[in-house]
Amino acid sequence: MEEVAVVENKKVILKNYVDGIPKETDMEVKLGETIELRAPKGSSCFLVKNLYLSCDPYMRGRMRDFHGSYLPPFVPGQRIEGFGLARVIDSDDDNYKTGDIIGGIIGWEEYSLLRSSDNLQLRTIQLDDDIPLSYHLGLLGMAGFTAYAGFYEICCPKKGDSVFVSAASGAVGQLVGQLAKLHGCYVVGSAGSKQKVDLLKNELGFDEAFNYKEEADLDAALKRYFPEGIDIYFDNVGGSMLDAALLNMKVHGRIALCGMVSLQSLSTSSQGINNLYNAIPKRVRLEGFLQSDYLNIFPQFLENIMRYYKEGKIVYIEDMSEGLELAPAALVGLFSGKNIGKQVVRVAKE
Repeated sequence: MEEVAVVENKKVILKNYVDGIPKETDMEVKLGETIELRAPKGSSCFLVKNLYLSCDPYMRGRMRDFHGSYLPPFVPGQRIEGFGLARVIDSDDDNYKTGDIIGGIIGWEEYSLLRSSDNLQLRTIQLDDDIPLSYHLGLLGMAGFTAYAGFYEICCPKKGDSVFVSAASGAVGQLVGQLAKLHGCYVVGSAGSKQKVDLLKNELGFDEAFNYKEEADLDAALKRYFPEGIDIYFDNVGGSMLDAALLNMKVHGRIALCGMVSLQSLSTSSQGINNLYNAIPKRVRLEGFLQSDYLNIFPQFLENIMRYYKEGKIVYIEDMSEGLELAPAALVGLFSGKNIGKQVVRVAKE
């Protein structure tokens, strides 16, 4: 009988359910567990070595004891999971062979045993010398696709529209702004530091940008940049920024509700939306969405965005942390705006 290598499989576990904003101490890097480097015969599973992990705000929702969402909660004491990129090491699944690079939902660990019949949004990645592999988590992954589907399907942009993007230097916002510029729109972004504001104006091509932390009155700030009003607001933060935008929408404006990263707690929001009445006389459409509802246009998205990137029409900013040990800090940093661009963790070199 051939001998199968057994290796340690370091992993990040959730220690206990979290209600507010997660802290590093809510997670733990666990050592000592081992894994055989093979896929059990007859299991229809395949074993992968994890290369990159994506840190995304939606993961916070899976850290609480709430079972009524579109994704089940993580289990305390067990590894957490999220979108990532991995290389297939051994396979008992006809869809995947050794050496394939796959993207989808993987464990926050060094090696994962996956089954394609589980709903993991798996796809095989075609390597391209002109595009960094990690971009398949951001620009060409869930974040980029969220921007693409949200902007074109929800916002219904027209040339000349005035577009406002919050959390504009983040994984989603940076691409929304650039797509809007390519579409012939006037684009303003908000972010939380001078460095991010400079990035929006000088590298990402936004017409204007402002640091929301320096604005005592968000309504006045929006009136300064949109004296005629806003056609499209791509909302990544909710809270007081959404409230201010509601005061500044044009008639038949569109608001894409993508994220609410400003909320301290997902189960009890102390802060209501006060200006929703404005949506009635202005006939504003507010719509929440999930990228997974639009997977039918994913091939079109990939083709268009890869072309724009190779033609130099869009750029993408990534914030890379090195090593699985830094994954908890990288995830927690999203909620205080530590990241500049798309937050990724490199688990292993390709």
